[in-house]
Amino acid sequence: MLYPLIIEILSMPPDSRNVEIRGWVRTRREMKNLVFVEVNDGSSIDGIQCTFDRSADGEKTGALLAALTTGASVEIKGKLIPSPASGQAVEVAAAEIAIIGEAPAETYPLQKKRHSLEFLREIAHLRARTNTFGAVARVRSRLAFAVHEFFQRRFFQYVHTPIITASDAEGAGALFQVTTLDLEGLAKSGKAPDYSGDFFGKKSFLTVSGQLEAETYATALSRVYTFGPTFRAENSNTARHLAEFWMIEPEAAFFHLEDNMDLAEDFIKYLLETVLKDCAADLAFFDTRIEQGIIKTLQSVCESKFVRMTYTDAVKELEKAGSSLFEYKPFWGCDLQSEHEKFLTEKVAGGPVILTDYPGEIKAFYMKMNDDGKTVRAMDVLVPRLGEIIGGSEREENLDRLSARMRSLGMRPEDYSWYLDLRRYGTAPHSGFGMGFERLIQYVTGMANIRDVIPYPRAVGQAEF
Repeated sequence: MLYPLIIEILSMPPDSRNVEIRGWVRTRREMKNLVFVEVNDGSSIDGIQCTFDRSADGEKTGALLAALTTGASVEIKGKLIPSPASGQAVEVAAAEIAIIGEAPAETYPLQKKRHSLEFLREIAHLRARTNTFGAVARVRSRLAFAVHEFFQRRFFQYVHTPIITASDAEGAGALFQVTTLDLEGLAKSGKAPDYSGDFFGKKSFLTVSGQLEAETYATALSRVYTFGPTFRAENSNTARHLAEFWMIEPEAAFFHLEDNMDLAEDFIKYLLETVLKDCAADLAFFDTRIEQGIIKTLQSVCESKFVRMTYTDAVKELEKAGSSLFEYKPFWGCDLQSEHEKFLTEKVAGGPVILTDYPGEIKAFYMKMNDDGKTVRAMDVLVPRLGEIIGGSEREENLDRLSARMRSLGMRPEDYSWYLDLRRYGTAPHSGFGMGFERLIQYVTGMANIRDVIPYPRAVGQAEF
């Protein structure tokens, strides 16, 4: 039987039952003959106070308490009793303590003070022990589970798409190459690499998206989703970019754009309702310490009907507001910037917006063209305070039109013969979208830098730990 965690012990009645606390010391303070030790095991934002009566606990216990430092791992035995202190219902009248692992004060980097997020990024292997990163980790865990709950309850099958691929789903070109060739030897010889002799016999890369492979399974299983790591080799050293991040990508056969929009709205609301309910204490921490008003913002999104607006109408609204409001001038055909998206949600719609029918020139090759020949059946979901949180589309299911589109973009249809087979054999309308998991965590927690919502960030020049 598993021993109870502090989150469980805090909900027990204070009936003087015997309990054992295992965790790490957050604080130690003295008052007359009493020594108060707060212990946290990471199961909740709240630790538990263990109170020792130095006059009754003996010489050995007194010596251990004197040696106790922040960060030490301990095992404490005692009785669970009502707490006279405000803000907590129970505490432990402690009788025994064992120091399992020391944390010398002169070298342990996490002392009882506030540390900057920049400093904590340098000790990513220890930062989960802080209140902020412990809360981020718990929210991330609960939301990951909620992703699976949402799709499994709607009969979507979970598909593991490949990490290594020869296809670039986005046509972005910012790819990490995977090779076993002797690059140093090739450089010295001056010879061009022969990829026919490489491990996979052709140029291969880390995936930027599981979408294309998910489409193949959607045309067999009807509804599927992927949830896994993706990679972009963008040389961008900003608070918004990671080289390795997690993507959620559902794909559904016989879904048109309208079905896709309905699914995306339901998905966002389900995730936010779940985290508001199940991570209330952590969100209260973020609301107080990281970004005030975040709970109200999330509740507002849950209660809103998402406004649906075409890209063309959105640009008209932006132009009507005046270019002087924006750093980047809005015009039809531009790729909307975060400042434009925030304006649409916060000033025009007063809530979440789903933009549709973007110019084909700024969207990916696989998106279905509208009858006007200029716009595609794309959608972006925008939320207040962030901007885009989901991007998706109805896919082009017609073989001739998709092939022509690929050729117009300089792509070789023969390199995607397997993908085009979906249009040759039993083609069907289908749609899907992608959500960056870390952007979701940022939105929910209010954390400003995306490198602070993933355990070990990978970015330009950063691959430590």
